[in-house]
Amino acid sequence: MSQTFSDRSAHRAWLATQAALPAGFRAGTTTFDFTPREAPKPARMTLTLLALDRPTADFAALFTRNAFPGAPVLVGRKRLNEPALGAVIINNKISNVCAPGGIEAAERVCAATAALLGFSATQVLPCSTGVIGWSLPTDAMIAALPQAVAALDATSILPAAEGIVTTDLFPKVRRAPADRGSIVGIAKGAGMIEPNLATMLVYLLTDVAVPRRELRAMLARAVDASFNAISVDSETSTSDTVVLLSSGAVPCGDLGGFERGLHQVCRELAGDIVRNGEGVRHVIRVRVSNAASLGLARALGKAVVNAPLFKCAVAGNDPNVGRLIQAIGKHVGAHAPGTNLSNLRATLGGIEIFSRGAFQLSPDKETALVAHLREAQLYASAAPRDGVFTAPIDYPPHDRCVELEIDVGNGAATATVLGGDLTHEYVSENADYRS
Repeated sequence: MSQTFSDRSAHRAWLATQAALPAGFRAGTTTFDFTPREAPKPARMTLTLLALDRPTADFAALFTRNAFPGAPVLVGRKRLNEPALGAVIINNKISNVCAPGGIEAAERVCAATAALLGFSATQVLPCSTGVIGWSLPTDAMIAALPQAVAALDATSILPAAEGIVTTDLFPKVRRAPADRGSIVGIAKGAGMIEPNLATMLVYLLTDVAVPRRELRAMLARAVDASFNAISVDSETSTSDTVVLLSSGAVPCGDLGGFERGLHQVCRELAGDIVRNGEGVRHVIRVRVSNAASLGLARALGKAVVNAPLFKCAVAGNDPNVGRLIQAIGKHVGAHAPGTNLSNLRATLGGIEIFSRGAFQLSPDKETALVAHLREAQLYASAAPRDGVFTAPIDYPPHDRCVELEIDVGNGAATATVLGGDLTHEYVSENADYRS
């Protein structure tokens, strides 16, 4: 996106320019206080409602491959077989995963939402994000639903982008033109991020009429090239969901152009998720080229962005590239032992650091590498307050990355993976997550 923002207000002003809802959609939110049964202390939940003017047959969704999926994911998989979908109801704070009666609770909320909208219960898709293992405050959610419906507005999706967040520092909104309509997407997700499809939730809305079969095939391709190519902490959530809805208000004259727009929105939202990752101070972009297969190229990229020692070095602006080569060698030795690495070449910030089986380092390169890492830093680490590390900003100041190029030298496949560093802030955030 090649953008910079001077402060939170500038970022919010830009988000507002991206947030116009496509024709045929409304969005609304409401917030209420409750006490979790499993941890009796005051909490606050936001309900976010995305509603179509009328149910559509043209919808698609992808869900986590975690073997302990949340109840909303189980319900959502069933919804894929329904003839139409009319709304999505989303709650934060509690993810409704393996909680007693979770499916029944999700269905009750769907039925109550449908009754208020004049839809059938199976035309509502539930989504939840937050603490795993706690039960939904179903009665309180149902009591709050009329306020969410009353708040429905056809103007902007920004309130919904703000309503679905948990530990996110800022809301995420992206848009792309498509024929005479548009594609608008929002996402939440900051930790437990290595989608495998997709605590990541993504909602993509379009007024362009794309039939269900084509829509689902396009979403699978777009997700594979974007959300499946990122990692914050190598963890796959039990609740990851990506939903694509078409209101059909605008005829589609160019399916290829629509798919390019969909890829753009997904790619940009995926980048926003990593940039907003818990404790992330550097986004690491790894481009692997000339690998024997796409699977190997992507796996090598993931091996680098998930390597704890390398992530820590990046966090400290320390170009300890031995940790990078170790991570590459570890993955190849364990998963592709026959791979010839004699032609492997690696650069960091455009500076050659490894080739012909040996490091290519010097004092001048060390200075330049440190400068590259510092330039990519989103913010400097701040001293902890009351023993807790917190990010000093709640907006993305720029979109620069730590740029890594790995040329394997024995194939034709290429993949790009995004990841983040590993900081004190990440540990603090997750040590204190429920307290």
